[in-house]
Amino acid sequence: MAGGEGTRLRPLSCDLPKPMVPLLNRPLLEHILLLLRRHGVREVALTLCYRPHLIEEYFGDGARWGMKLRYFREEVPLGTAGSVRQAAEFLGEETFLVLSGDALTDFDLTAALRFHQQAGGVATLVLTRVQQPLEYGIVITDESGRIVRFLEKPGWSEVFSDTVNTGIYVLEPQVLSAVPADRPYDFSKDLFPRLLASGAPLMGWVAEGYWSDIGNLEEYRRGHEDALEGRVHLETPWVLRRVQGETEVWQEEGARVDPGAKLVGPVYLGRGTVVEAGAEV
Repeated sequence: MAGGEGTRLRPLSCDLPKPMVPLLNRPLLEHILLLLRRHGVREVALTLCYRPHLIEEYFGDGARWGMKLRYFREEVPLGTAGSVRQAAEFLGEETFLVLSGDALTDFDLTAALRFHQQAGGVATLVLTRVQQPLEYGIVITDESGRIVRFLEKPGWSEVFSDTVNTGIYVLEPQVLSAVPADRPYDFSKDLFPRLLASGAPLMGWVAEGYWSDIGNLEEYRRGHEDALEGRVHLETPWVLRRVQGETEVWQEEGARVDPGAKLVGPVYLGRGTVVEAGAEV
């Protein structure tokens, strides 16, 4: 799902859809595609809405990443479930994954798929534990992992769990038949509560690893720090070298640093960067 406008990331997102905002010189969406590739996914449908041409022009048919990409544009916002419903024919009759194209994560998607297949549900929501659950949808499961309750963005008086919905789902194709075609429809607000009320087996799997929805500028800055400090595993083209004791410098090809420059790490230097004598980074 790559239709986000990213209003809380302005001015970075004034001219970019949120999935194209760079994190260490790569769009957030590119990090997600590399994660999918790492777990064996080679065919991806991208649902687009805000400035879709920028995503299409950057990623093309996906061949550069060893993937096949198909694009589905929303002329009007359709909600998360409504946007994915557009790709129903592409998805066919197979189990499929849904991810946000503007999050930062290194979750084990293979393990999530394995849990889903063993649990036998129609949908598995990938969950994580957070210290501040107010901005997320809280999910309660029983001992088997079956979901028994949802609560969207609670107040402190309503908080009954620190386990939240990450917006990553493993779904069976029949769930899309419950999504109407004539109005916006959301996974967490509309579809999943409806399936739960009908008695459909919805499962929740608590993932280990890193996840951030990069919802604002503070989280965007923290995402860079976490990547440089090794708290999130990303595929990178960087060369790591150590200078001035323990300082770490992540350096792309073609970056040059004068011996008279001072670097206080962690520092990231993009392709073609020149740091001259007397400069301090």
